[in-house]
Amino acid sequence: MKTLFSFRKGVVIAAAIASMAGLQSCLDDDDNNYYYLNTPNALVTAKTDTDNTFFLQLDDSTTLLPVNYTTSPFGEKEVRAIANIEEVNEASGAYTKAVRINWIDSILTKPIAPNLGEGNDQTYGTDPVEIVKDWVTIAEDGYLTLRFRTIWGNSSQAHYVNLLAGINPEKPYEVEFRHNAYGDTSGEYGDALVAFKLDGLPDTEGKTVKLTLKWKSFSGEKSAEFDYCTRKPTAPQNPAITSVRNSYQLK
Repeated sequence: MKTLFSFRKGVVIAAAIASMAGLQSCLDDDDNNYYYLNTPNALVTAKTDTDNTFFLQLDDSTTLLPVNYTTSPFGEKEVRAIANIEEVNEASGAYTKAVRINWIDSILTKPIAPNLGEGNDQTYGTDPVEIVKDWVTIAEDGYLTLRFRTIWGNSSQAHYVNLLAGINPEKPYEVEFRHNAYGDTSGEYGDALVAFKLDGLPDTEGKTVKLTLKWKSFSGEKSAEFDYCTRKPTAPQNPAITSVRNSYQLK
């Protein structure tokens, strides 16, 4: 069984690591605790079980029971989220571990967008991004979660991000990330998070396959591969999509 935080030690924004390292020498214990509690250490799916129990799915096989929440802060919506959590020595019942949530924040969570064929470019855009190789860039629990980097200028202009499938009928597990900046292409680089639900892809029938992600980067077309297995149902699915509290406007 995977330990709780075996690969969750990263920080969502790389700059946070540098700033924390620079401050480390002048921090006392209270300061260290403050920065630890404000750093995300888990990427999860927030779910509600059949008996309305709120729980977190850490990966494909690890479930977490929050002891300080009785209901989901996201209502009936199933969403991907980043959180700061700590394992506690309390009963977890049918779940893998019991945890305390210090804080949790939703990630923009979307389904695969309709393939419009020749209309894809006009609707979904062709503006470049960089996909950041990071602990939160991962395919797990039926989602593809991505940290991406692009140029942001106008803080009031939302950027439109989507995932397309079925572009290449011969490769059913090939998907394409699309970004429409709506003309907001001058400014500074910044990062954001988005998660896409992959239930629109063919069932892998318990097998792990290679999921290929393609995108337009600032230096041309790029691609990356992820291990992907269709998730097994763990609770009733609510198709509602949540918004996100990113630093940048996304939709």
